[in-house]
Amino acid sequence: MNDVQLGMPQLPAPDYPADVRARLEADAREVIARYPGSRSALLPLLHLVQAEEGHVTRTGIRFCAEMLDLTTAEVTAVSTFYSMYRRRAGGDYQVGVCTNTLCAVMGGDAIFDELKRHLGVENGETTEDGAVTLEHIECNAACDFAPVVMVNWEFFDNQTPESATRLVDDLLAGRTVEPTRGAPLCTYKETSRILAGFPDARPGAVEATGGAGPASLVGLRLAKGETAPGRSADHVVAPRTTADGPAEALEGEPPSGRPDTQAPSGHPSSHDAPQETSASDDQHPAGPIAEEGE
Repeated sequence: MNDVQLGMPQLPAPDYPADVRARLEADAREVIARYPGSRSALLPLLHLVQAEEGHVTRTGIRFCAEMLDLTTAEVTAVSTFYSMYRRRAGGDYQVGVCTNTLCAVMGGDAIFDELKRHLGVENGETTEDGAVTLEHIECNAACDFAPVVMVNWEFFDNQTPESATRLVDDLLAGRTVEPTRGAPLCTYKETSRILAGFPDARPGAVEATGGAGPASLVGLRLAKGETAPGRSADHVVAPRTTADGPAEALEGEPPSGRPDTQAPSGHPSSHDAPQETSASDDQHPAGPIAEEGE
């Protein structure tokens, strides 16, 4: 009788070659020593093994489990929960197009559709040369600059289908690409090692910033009592509270410093509207239904 092949993976997972294992163990011990409990080092260790092979393999999961005295099931549960860990081989550059609400309506969906057409791949797929993996991503807190594209988690702001196409063409051609803000671009493996907690050797990386844009800072400026945008310099918005108590009320505002929340006459709230319930429904009376004959 022939053996039936069910496609089950080899158990246990194969180990790293001896020299690779020794190098990774030294790095892992350095990471583990930063934490009071070894299992707290799991996230950076997953980045470490991802830096080795470009994704989290079964061998990487086995390595993390052995270093942290965990089961492979525990490591797998974490590695599959977070989207920054890849479970299959990908490109040197992971191009993520934000398709969350604001970026989508500002053009993110159009960018994503155009890149899929231009690269000939679908979400999560990699170009044939292994250079670019395309995916749609969730919000990366850069709504000021929507629509945003990220390459290996570096920002490319205010993109259009045309600019995003030029971006991936430059990546495919091996040309130098500079993010809009933040640190210089590096490969996915290099990014993973940095995320594991090892020094970032990129020139200017420490000084670079990916700070918030003007739109996000308006509320902070108003809260500090600074000049409101679009108003004269002598018109200052008072903060809601001060060290001595509530701020003086602004013109047309209740003394409490809060807007008047009373519902205007003739415009009842939803709590004022009659709600149909079982008590007011003859066909479905409230209370237990009596047994027949009672």
